[in-house]
Amino acid sequence: MVHALLSRCTTLWRQSVSRAASTFPAGADAVTLPDLPYEYSALEPYISAEIMELHHSKHHQAYVTNYNKALEQWVESESRQDAVSAPKISSALHFNGGGHLNHSIFWKNLCPAKDAHPCSGNLLDAIKRDFGSMEQLQSKLSAESAAVQGSGWGWLACKRETGRLAIITSANQDTVAHVAPGLDPILGIDVWEHAYYLQYKNVRPNYLKAIWNVINWEDAAARYDEAQRKGK
Repeated sequence: MVHALLSRCTTLWRQSVSRAASTFPAGADAVTLPDLPYEYSALEPYISAEIMELHHSKHHQAYVTNYNKALEQWVESESRQDAVSAPKISSALHFNGGGHLNHSIFWKNLCPAKDAHPCSGNLLDAIKRDFGSMEQLQSKLSAESAAVQGSGWGWLACKRETGRLAIITSANQDTVAHVAPGLDPILGIDVWEHAYYLQYKNVRPNYLKAIWNVINWEDAAARYDEAQRKGK
């Protein structure tokens, strides 16, 4: 009976940690806070320097720190085959790993307004095909993002097998892979309050209107083309 219980605990531990680990390509490697490709003030007046500094150096850093801490706990728990700790570790990997991945995309999806060139190429063609126009895409993605209850993200994503675009949302720090396997993220909009509250208070739609001025369509287009290559 004891042997059976220990065997069951080992199985539960492996299943729980495996689910969390398989989500993140980094596997058991520690992650680091990426540098921004622009200054904290570069997105003003649409996103303030104060928001950007807090968002990047405090919030994103916290996801990095806590993800790495969870990885250390994972290694320790694995050596003990500790099934009791596995769900907590799995949750920490899922949440903080997702926060790191989502923000790493978000920063590159943004650029100073002076460098924000109009969308073009394959991505623009796909937007017109699947939404009718850029204006209709912006309206729909803004509406879906505004409707997120609590904290989360709005996403423009691509089904790699077909190249079709879709708008989805994710709660908290769930990634596109968490909520829609088979889709690749093209453009993400953070609608956690820390992304806008200091400047836009509780008026999330105003933030969503402003953010279109600092979207890096070149980065989004590159992500779309890469998703297409992976689908072939």
